[in-house]
Amino acid sequence: MNYETVVYEGFAPHKVPVIVECLTDNRNRTASDVRTLFRKGQLGAMGAVAWMFDRLGEIEATHAQKGVDAEGAAIEAGAADFEAIEDDDDAEAGHTSARFYTAPEDLDAVNKALTDAGWKVSKSELSYRPKSFVELEGEALKEAQTFLADIDDCDDVHRVYAGLK
Repeated sequence: MNYETVVYEGFAPHKVPVIVECLTDNRNRTASDVRTLFRKGQLGAMGAVAWMFDRLGEIEATHAQKGVDAEGAAIEAGAADFEAIEDDDDAEAGHTSARFYTAPEDLDAVNKALTDAGWKVSKSELSYRPKSFVELEGEALKEAQTFLADIDDCDDVHRVYAGLK
């Protein structure tokens, strides 16, 4: 079988920007499924919401020592940005976890530099990161979350990126 990546853009209910990456062996079936799922939202053309996201490399990694300077590691490895990952399991086990962001072309080099510095990489992939977020509450939030969960449940959907806080 030959699989191809297809990307769809649009809005979830309440104008939440969404990018959907699909991995499919049948482009027509996937297009039909995605159009059906977007009935509660608004499917857009290519570029409709992509400008609301940054395309970048994303690396999630854990260091065996607690309190390791993730910012210093990001600088040393050549990452463009980082954020600490707060996890109760990490605190109890004495680990430091972080998410590192890179330019797409630097993903492999930063991954290797972090590994050489003692970080255990659990995820390394190209991703979309929202530039801003839509904040919803109550029923509106529940409606948007249900829409995103329904899209994520589709067999051909590989990743869903949403600008929802």
